[in-house]
Amino acid sequence: MTDHENAPISSRRKPKQARSTELVAAILEAAIQVLAKEGVRRFTTTRVAERAGVSIGSVYQYFPNKASILFRLQSDEWRETGAMLWDILGDAATPPLERLRRMVHAFIQSECDEAAVRRALDDAAPLYRDAPEAKAAKAEGEENIALFMRELLPSVDEAERAVATDMIVTTMSAVGKQFSETPRTAEEVETYAEAMNAMFRAYLKSLEPA
Repeated sequence: MTDHENAPISSRRKPKQARSTELVAAILEAAIQVLAKEGVRRFTTTRVAERAGVSIGSVYQYFPNKASILFRLQSDEWRETGAMLWDILGDAATPPLERLRRMVHAFIQSECDEAAVRRALDDAAPLYRDAPEAKAAKAEGEENIALFMRELLPSVDEAERAVATDMIVTTMSAVGKQFSETPRTAEEVETYAEAMNAMFRAYLKSLEPA
């Protein structure tokens, strides 16, 4: 079976029984291993099936093509990272600027912890980034950040706040990706995250009405 660039990326069906759930988990774990070892160019459903020790037909029961497997890995990563960051940003008992600091630290650490798979998923993004499912998943994470920014900058007009939100998200994504390309110590992560946080705080302070 051939994987087509514009083929659907949604899973064929969702596992309902424990055995099916275990099968999907095994396929996804095998996919991570193949992706980390072979890279996206050599990533195929056949290699995933071989690594998982299942038939190619078993893979196709749940994933119609390799793009659907890659998107599932990416969407799971988005969901896990988004939940982690929202746990921090949504903590109303903590001052907003402290939440921002914690978010930056958690994000940079997460980028370093999952660097190999993240790089491979970035390389695979052209296979699914324009699909409606991918756009919807990304929009959900951006909305959570926007909610926090409304709380952080209540006196800043909406247009300027939107620019600030985009700047922080884009900077974190680009810098985190570049920083994590080299193995980092805990001390390096701490230093870099603090520097980024200081930069954000200075920028946000400049937006406050005089």
